[in-house]
Amino acid sequence: MQAPRAAVLRTRAFLRVALSHYVINGLSVAFGLLLIAMGVHFWLGTFAASAVAVGVIVTAPPDLPGPRRGKFLQMLPAPIIGVPLFFAVQMLHAAPIRLGLLLVPATFFAFLAMAWGKRGIPIAIAVMLAMIFSMATPKPGGIAEAFERTLLFGLGAGLYVIYATLANLALNGRYRVQAMADVLLSLGALMRTEARQFTSRDASGDVREVPAPMLGQLLSAQAALADQLQATRDIVLESPRTARRQRLAGMLIMVLEMRDQLLASELDLDVLQSQPTHASALAEMRRVLEALADEVTAMADAILIGRMPHVVPDRRHELAAVRLPDNAAGLVPGGGPTPVMLARGLANRIGHINDEVMRLSALARGEIAPDLAVVRANWQMFVSPTEWSWRPFLGVWRWDAPPLRHAIRAALAIGTAYAITLVLPWGSHDYWIFLTIVVVLRGSLSQTLERRNARVAGTLVGCVFAVGLLATHPSPFEMLVVSVVAQAIAHGFAVRRYLITAVCATVLGLVQAHMLNVGAAPTFALFERIADTLIGATLAWAFCYVLPSWERTQIPALVARTLKAQARHARYALGLGALHSVDTSPELDWRLARKEAFDSLSALVQATQRSLSEPRAVRPPIAALEHLQAHSYQMLAQLSAVKSMLVLRRDRLTPSEIEGPLKRTAERIEAAIGTPPTVGTTMPASPPATALAGAVTLPDPFDNNITPWLLRRLDLATGMATQLRDDAARILQPLADDIDVNPAPSGLSKL
Repeated sequence: MQAPRAAVLRTRAFLRVALSHYVINGLSVAFGLLLIAMGVHFWLGTFAASAVAVGVIVTAPPDLPGPRRGKFLQMLPAPIIGVPLFFAVQMLHAAPIRLGLLLVPATFFAFLAMAWGKRGIPIAIAVMLAMIFSMATPKPGGIAEAFERTLLFGLGAGLYVIYATLANLALNGRYRVQAMADVLLSLGALMRTEARQFTSRDASGDVREVPAPMLGQLLSAQAALADQLQATRDIVLESPRTARRQRLAGMLIMVLEMRDQLLASELDLDVLQSQPTHASALAEMRRVLEALADEVTAMADAILIGRMPHVVPDRRHELAAVRLPDNAAGLVPGGGPTPVMLARGLANRIGHINDEVMRLSALARGEIAPDLAVVRANWQMFVSPTEWSWRPFLGVWRWDAPPLRHAIRAALAIGTAYAITLVLPWGSHDYWIFLTIVVVLRGSLSQTLERRNARVAGTLVGCVFAVGLLATHPSPFEMLVVSVVAQAIAHGFAVRRYLITAVCATVLGLVQAHMLNVGAAPTFALFERIADTLIGATLAWAFCYVLPSWERTQIPALVARTLKAQARHARYALGLGALHSVDTSPELDWRLARKEAFDSLSALVQATQRSLSEPRAVRPPIAALEHLQAHSYQMLAQLSAVKSMLVLRRDRLTPSEIEGPLKRTAERIEAAIGTPPTVGTTMPASPPATALAGAVTLPDPFDNNITPWLLRRLDLATGMATQLRDDAARILQPLADDIDVNPAPSGLSKL
C-alpha cells in the first residue's frame, strides 16, 4: 500500500511542477528563442543566428509571468540599456584599461536597478549579461564588424520584446489558473502546518505559546503565502471582465478570508494543549483540518489540469461529534472560560473553515457566483502599479541605503575580477568569472551563500555535460536545439530551484560561447570553467563583507513598520461601520490595513531568517524578534476573531455594550504601538492591561449573547499590544550602539 501511494504522490508532485507557471514561462522563452534564432538562421546564416540568440538570452530575464498591462514597458529597459553597452564593449575589446573603466561604473549603475525591488533585479541581470556576452565574442576586426554584431544583437532583443509581450498576452489566461493553483497549494500547506499544532503537550511557560520550531514553520508559511499573494493579485485581479476571470478573482478573495479563519483557529489552543483530557478531541480536530487541507490541495490539482473539482463534503457533523470530557465542564475561578467552552469554540472556528472550503469548491465548480463588488474593489485597490517611477532611484542616494551599498560591492567585485583576469593564462574566457559574480552576489549574506553553493555544484555538473556534448562535434542546428532546451529549464527554475538553473545555464553559456568562438577546444573548457567559477564564487562571497548591509541595520525600520501596521489594522478591524457592504470606504481601508499587517510581518520574518546566516557578532536580538513576531501573529488572530464575530455573528451581539469597548480598545492599541519606541531608550515595565469588562461569567459560546466573548478578545488584544511595545523596546535597545555608529537615514530618524 505504501509503494503505490508514494508513486501517486510523486506523480502529483511532478505534474504540479510540469504544469506550473514557471515551467510554462520557461517553455515560452525557449520557444521565442527557437522561433527568432531559426528565422534568422534561414535568413542570414548560422553566425547571425548565434548573435541574435544572444540578444534574446540577454533580454529574457525580465520575461516573467505578470499582468498584461505594462508588459512591454517591463521588457523595454533591458535592450535600451543593453544594446549601447554591448556595442561599447565590442569597441573596447582591444583596450583592456578602457574596458575596465567601462565595466566598473556600468556595473554600479546596473545594480542600482535593484532599488526597484523584484522588478529591477531582472533588469540588472540583463544589463550585466549584455556586457558579459559581448566580452565572450572574438575581438571584432573593426567598427563595421562591431556594428554588425550589435545590430544583430539588437535585432534579437527587439524581436524578443515584441514576442514576450504577445506571448504574455496569449498565456495570460493560463497564468491566472496556474497562479491561483499555486496559492491554493500554499494554503493547503499552511493548513497542514496549522493542524500539526493540534497535539497535546505539557505547558512550557513560553510566552510564545507555540514552540520555536513550530512557530518558525508557521511564520515561514505565512510569509511565503503573503509574498505569493501579491504576485497572484497582480495577475488574477487584472481586468476580471469575463465570468472565468471573475470566478478566479472571487476564489482569491476567498483565500484571503480563509487566512483570517486559520489565524483565529489557533486561539485558546495553548490552554487545550495543556489539558491531557482533551488530547483525543484535539486529535479529531486535527484530522478534520488535515482533511480540509487535502480538499484544498485536490482543488488546486483539479484546476491545474483543467478538470472540474469534486464536491467537498460537509464535515460539520464530524466536528459536532468531537468527544469532550465531562469532568471539565465546571466553571473556573473568576468566571473565565472552561476548557470545554474553549474546545467547543475551537471546533466552531474549524467549522467556519469547513464552510469556506465548501464555498471555495462551489465557486470553483461554477455553482455559485463571485461577489463582484469585492472583486471590483480589490481590482482597483490591490493591483501593483506597472509604470516606472524615478522615486526609488532618487531615494537610493544615502550612504547606508542597501541598494547603493550593494551596487558599490558589485562594482568593486567586478573590478577586482577584471584585474585578476588580466593575469590569468586563459584571459580570453574571463567573462565566466563575471557571470558567476553576477548570479551569485546578492544583497544579503544568506542569499549569496545559497547561490554560491548552488553555482559551484551546478557548474561542475554543467561543465561535464557541456564538454561531453561539444566533444561529439554537434552541428549548428543541434547546438541551437541544446541552447533552446537549456534556456527553457534555466529560465523556468531560476526562482524555484537555482541548482537546476546553474546546471542548465552552464550548458547554455558554454554552448553559446562555442558557437560564437568557432574552433575553440572543448576539452580544456572543463578545468577552465571550474577554476573560473571558483574564483567568481569566492569573490562574490568575499565582497559580501565589503560595506555590508547587515540585517540589524534594517530591523528598526521593519519593527516600526510592523507596529504601525498592527495599530492601523486594529483601528479599522474594530470599526463598526459598513460591515455589510464590502465595497465602501471603511471596509476597503480595513482590507488594505490587513494586507499591510501581513506584508510587514512577512518582511520582518524574512529579515530575521536571513540574519541567522550572518556573523554572530552582528546579528539582531533573535529571541526578542521571535517574541515580537509571535505576539504580532497572535494579535492578528485576536482581531480576526473579533472581526469574524462582528461580521458573521453580529445578530448575537448587543451593540450598546460593544461600541464603547471597541473604540477604547482601538485607542489603547494606538497609544501602545501607534508610535514605536525610540532606539536606545529604556522602556519602563508596562502596567497590566485593565479589563474592558469586569469579571464576567462567560456564557456558553453557542448561547444567543456572545458579547462577553467579544469583550474577552478585546482584553486579550489590548494586552498583546502592550507586549508588542515591550518586545520592540527589547529589540531596539541593543541596536542603539549600531545606530549611533551608522546614523539612520531620514526614514529611520524618528525611531
